[in-house]
Amino acid sequence: MLNHNTVKMKTKTILKPVILVAIFMLTMLISCSRVPITGRQQLNLLPSSQMLSMSFQQYDDFLETNKISNDATQTAMVKRVGSKIQRAVEDYFASKGMAQELKGYSWEFNLIDNKEANAWCMPGGKVVFYTGILPITKDETGMAVVMGHEVAHAIAEHGNERMSQGMLTQLGGMALAVAIQEKPEQTQALWMTAFGVGSQVGVMLPFSRLHESEADRLGLIFMAMAGYNPQQAVSFWQRMAEMKGGQAPPEFISTHPSDATRIEQIKKWLPEAMTYYSK
Repeated sequence: MLNHNTVKMKTKTILKPVILVAIFMLTMLISCSRVPITGRQQLNLLPSSQMLSMSFQQYDDFLETNKISNDATQTAMVKRVGSKIQRAVEDYFASKGMAQELKGYSWEFNLIDNKEANAWCMPGGKVVFYTGILPITKDETGMAVVMGHEVAHAIAEHGNERMSQGMLTQLGGMALAVAIQEKPEQTQALWMTAFGVGSQVGVMLPFSRLHESEADRLGLIFMAMAGYNPQQAVSFWQRMAEMKGGQAPPEFISTHPSDATRIEQIKKWLPEAMTYYSK
């Protein structure tokens, strides 16, 4: 016969994992939010204040260790297009009564002297363009395609979502502040991957592909609101496909949709984007 203490201990043993699961599920529920415009539900476990603080530090560190372009004309274009996209985003959020969502943003647009055809945006509107992508963007409208896309990643909080997934799968759900202190290298690598500065094939792949498509759709709307013709996005991605020369990896191991898939999706979204466009 079991005595009272034995029963009590066994009950605690059984309840402990149940309670942990309940807490985890409650955290998941509370941390769910919706992406602006698309309305997709997402999981964001990390506080915005922490994301912005880490973003600003990482961005400053990046600028200190990479060469900022001294081409005044190209730099001015990046800042001009960035400012227009910024105003479009702010106007959209204000019109929806969501201006508070952009609290803490400190927009910044820089051009880095790097041959890689790349660009990215960290939380808080911290944008970097590489000079290597300028021959493909060609003009302001082409640059607006990329700018709208990258800013959309930040606006949709894709970085938070991907970091949340990574914290759960790679760091066992460890809090960000603890992870930075106890596992700085892993946290740094996770951060760089989450914001497109690195690359990863694995458990994050399906989410990344979804994020890329969502950023394409949002980017079309933001560039249209900024006064750029979203129809030109098709030409940009066609140029990108030509630049790759057929050397892109197959879609099933790529963190981006294939060029053909992306262009077809963009064509389907153009009617929606054009409703935001006025010459």
